[in-house]
Amino acid sequence: MTSAVAGATRELRVRVQGAACRVNVERGECCGVWGGHGFRLIVNPIDKYPCLTQNIPVIRRSIEKHLRQIARHQPVVTLTGPRQSGKTTLAKVVFRGKSYVSLESLDTREFASSDPRRFLAEYAQGAIIDEVQRAPDLLSYLQEEVDSDPSPGRFILTGSQNLQMIRKVSQSLAGRTALVTLLPCERREVERFPVVPDDLFESMLIGGYPAIHDRRVPASKWIADYVVTYLERDVRDLLGVGDLGAFQRFVRLAAGRASQVTNFAALGADAGISHNTASAWLSVLEASYLVYRLPAFFRNVGKRLVKAPKVLFTDSGVLCYLLGISTRDQLVQHPLRGAVFETWVIGEVLKARLAAGLTPNLYYYRDHHGTEVDLVIEDADTVTLVECKSGATVGADFFSGLDKVAAIVEASGVSRKVQRLVIYGGDASQSRSSGRVVPWHKAASIAI
Repeated sequence: MTSAVAGATRELRVRVQGAACRVNVERGECCGVWGGHGFRLIVNPIDKYPCLTQNIPVIRRSIEKHLRQIARHQPVVTLTGPRQSGKTTLAKVVFRGKSYVSLESLDTREFASSDPRRFLAEYAQGAIIDEVQRAPDLLSYLQEEVDSDPSPGRFILTGSQNLQMIRKVSQSLAGRTALVTLLPCERREVERFPVVPDDLFESMLIGGYPAIHDRRVPASKWIADYVVTYLERDVRDLLGVGDLGAFQRFVRLAAGRASQVTNFAALGADAGISHNTASAWLSVLEASYLVYRLPAFFRNVGKRLVKAPKVLFTDSGVLCYLLGISTRDQLVQHPLRGAVFETWVIGEVLKARLAAGLTPNLYYYRDHHGTEVDLVIEDADTVTLVECKSGATVGADFFSGLDKVAAIVEASGVSRKVQRLVIYGGDASQSRSSGRVVPWHKAASIAI
C-alpha cells in the first residue's frame, strides 16, 4: 500500500496491489476490492495514516446517511428488519467506535436478563446491542439509563422480530428512540457488489439479501435455508405454531396470491384454517418482515373502491422460491411473472423511501369496474401513479389504466400534481405525452 496526502483536496491517494482509490480525510474511509475480497480503508483521525480492514462488506447502504442523522437527535436508535438484511454490519460500520454485544449468545442473554443494571453499567459509554428482542425486559432498564444520560446516539439496538420488539420499544422507550427499518438491498446497492446480475429475471430470481451477493452463494440454496430457519425460529417464537407443516403450506399459498387483494376467508379455506387464523398467521409474516400489506388508495375519490389491502413479499427471491421457481427460464415463462415483477418494483420504491427517511405512503388503486393502478405514491405536492409491466417493449395500452385513474383523481378535487409512470422490463427511458417510461433497473429513482 502506498499513500500520499493531497493537502489542497484533503484526500489520500491509495494504491493497493495495483487498485487505485482515494479516501477523503474528513470522512475517513473508502471502499474497494482487493484480491476478490472487500476492504474498507479507515483513516486514523489523529495521524491520518490509512489502515486496511478486511472482511467488512464493500458496499455502502443507502440508508447510512439517514441513520447518522437520526443518531444526532435521539439517545437510542432502534434498527429493525428481516434476518440477514445487514443490520449488524450496518450498525458496526456506521457506529464503528462503539462497543458491540449480541444477545444471541445464551450467557450474554442471561446476564442481560438476570442483572440488567449491571449489564448496562458495562456499557456506560453506549453500545450496539444486537438481537435485543432476546431480552425484552432490558428495555425498561435502558429507559432509566438514557434518562440519566440522554446523549444522542448512545445506544444502537438491532432486532429481527417486528411484533415483539416494536411493542416493547413503544412501551419502554417512547420519545427516546428513533425507529429505522433496513430491508434487503435495493438494485442500486446490489450494483455496488463486484459481481452484479445485469438481467431483470436473474435479478428478480436472486433477490436482494446481501449475503447472496457478498459471498456469491447459489441463491436457491441460501434462500431455502433462510426460509427453513425462519419457520423453525421466528414462527415458534412469535406464535408458537405447533404444526409447522400447516404454516408452511399457508406461506406458499400466500405466495401464490402475491400482489393480489387479500381475501382471508378464501386463503384460510384453501389452507384448511379459519379466517381468524389466516389473519393471525399473516400478521406473523409481517412481524418478521417476510411480507407487507399495500393499502388501497381511496382519498376523496367518489367511487366504489376495493379497500382491502394487497399482500406483497419483501424480497422477490424469497417469493420465487416459495412459488417453486428455481431458474431464469422458469420465471420468464411463469404465469405469475407479472406478480413477481410488481413485487420487485414496489419493493425497490419501498426500500428507497425508507432509506431516505420518508414515510412509505404507498398504495394501490382499484375500483369495482376493474380500473386499477399497481402503485400510488402520495407526497405533499404530488400523487404518482405507477404501472408495472415486465415486458421489454412498451405497449400502446401501458398508459390506459393510468389515464383513467389520473382523470378520476383529478376530478376528485385533489390539488396536487398527478404524475403517470410506467416501469417496464426494458433498458431505455422514454418521455411520452401520457407520462414517463422508466427502465426496471431505475425503479428506485421514482421513490423521491
